[in-house]
Amino acid sequence: MADRIRWILLAVAGAVLVTFLLVQQQSTDVSYGQAPAAKDPIPEGSAGELSGATVPSAEQLTAMVKDSPVVRLPGAIATWDDQAVKAAAGSAGVRVIVAPPGLPEDARTRVKDVEDATVQVIGTEVTGGALQASPDRASEWLREFATGDVTESLTTLAAHLNHQPDAPDQPALARRDPTAGELADVTAALRAGGRYIAPGANLKDPPATTAAFPGAQPLYVALPQQPAGQPLVHFGPALAKEFPGRPIVVLYGQWVEYDGPSAAAFADVATASFYGQFGDRLSTYAYPQHNVLGAWLDRVTAIRYAGLFDRPLPYTPFDPLRVALPALPWLFAACAVGFLALSARRMVRPGRPSGAGVPARLAGLTALAVEISGLTDGASSASLTRGITQLTAAREAFGKKLPDKHVHGLLDAAESDLDTTAGLLGRPDYRPAEYLQGRLA
Repeated sequence: MADRIRWILLAVAGAVLVTFLLVQQQSTDVSYGQAPAAKDPIPEGSAGELSGATVPSAEQLTAMVKDSPVVRLPGAIATWDDQAVKAAAGSAGVRVIVAPPGLPEDARTRVKDVEDATVQVIGTEVTGGALQASPDRASEWLREFATGDVTESLTTLAAHLNHQPDAPDQPALARRDPTAGELADVTAALRAGGRYIAPGANLKDPPATTAAFPGAQPLYVALPQQPAGQPLVHFGPALAKEFPGRPIVVLYGQWVEYDGPSAAAFADVATASFYGQFGDRLSTYAYPQHNVLGAWLDRVTAIRYAGLFDRPLPYTPFDPLRVALPALPWLFAACAVGFLALSARRMVRPGRPSGAGVPARLAGLTALAVEISGLTDGASSASLTRGITQLTAAREAFGKKLPDKHVHGLLDAAESDLDTTAGLLGRPDYRPAEYLQGRLA
C-alpha cells in the first residue's frame, strides 16, 4: 500500500509540474473593443497650423535686436512678467526676440539664428542657443496656452543661461466665477445650439456626437486667448450646474478644459497625456481651435477605450486553473516531500527485514505456518498448503546449499501464500509483514 501511495504522489507531482509550466505560456487579452481607426497623417501645412506671418531678413533682425533688448514682431502672442525675468537674469540681462506662431521652417530658422538674441520666443516656444524651456505641469500649460504667458519658461531659461539660481515658481493662475451676465449669454447660446463661440475664437463645427462621450451630446464653449495677468473666467463648474449630466468642453485659446460626468476620474489624465505629447507643437504653431479640439477628443476616446474611466471592468469568466495556480507549487512540493519520505522509509524498513538471512526467514515463516495451521478452514487451507509446500522446498534447497537467490524466491512464494491465508482468516496480525516485523534481525 505504501508503495502505491508513493508512486501516486510521484505521478501527481509530475502532472502538477507539467501543468504549471504549460500555464506560463498562456496570456489574457481583455479589451472593450476596437477604438476607432487613427486618421491618416496630415501633411505639414495642411492642418491650418501655418499662420502666414512673415519675419524680416536675418540682417534686419540682428539690427533690431542690437537696438532694443526686446523685439516683438507683428503677430507675436507671448507675454511675460518683466520684473520676474529681470530678477532671474541678474545683472547680465537678456535680449529677447518674440515672433508669431505658425511660421514656416525657414522663418523659424532665421529667428533662431540671430546671434545677438539671448532668447528666442516663437509663438510660446522659448529657446536660447541649444536649450529649450518647456512647462511640464498643468498650471504652467494653462498659463501658456490659455493666456500666452511664458514667464515660467523665460525665467527658467534666463537664469540658466546667466548662471543664476533657479527662479521661484510662478503663482497659480487666478480664476474667477463668471458674472451673471456672462453666464446668461453662454447658457442661452448652449440651449439654442449646443455651442458658444465668443468673438475672436476660431472654433468651427464642433461635433454634436463623438466617441469620446458616447450616448451624450457635449456642449462647447470657445473663447480666444485670454488676457495675461487677469483672472481666468471658470465657466466649466458653473455650466455643469446648469446642465447636469452633460459633458462641458471649454476652450481658452489652445487650452481645453472638461467638466461634467467622470471629470474627476479622467480629466487630469487627458490633460497630462494630451499636452505632454503635443505641447511643443501647440506652442510653435497656430493650430485652429477645431483642430486642437479634434485631437483632444481623439485622446479622450483612446483613454475611454483603454477603460480608465466611466466603464466597468469587462466580465471575465471564472477560471479554476487561474485561481488554483498559486497553489500548484505548494502542491508539487507536498507531493515531492511525501514521495521522498516514503522512499526513505522503504530504505529503512523494506518489506523483507534488513539483514534477515535464509535461516532466519525460514524459521520465522515456518513458525507462522504452524500458528496459522490451527486456525485454517476449508477456504484458507489451499493457500496454507501451498505455503507449507514452498517452505519445504526452500528447506531442502537450503540443505543442498543452492544459491540464496533461489531459496529467497521460494520463501517469497511461501510468504505470499501465507499472506493470502491470513487475509482469508481476517487476521492481519498473522500477515508475514506484521508477524515477522521485530522478530527477525
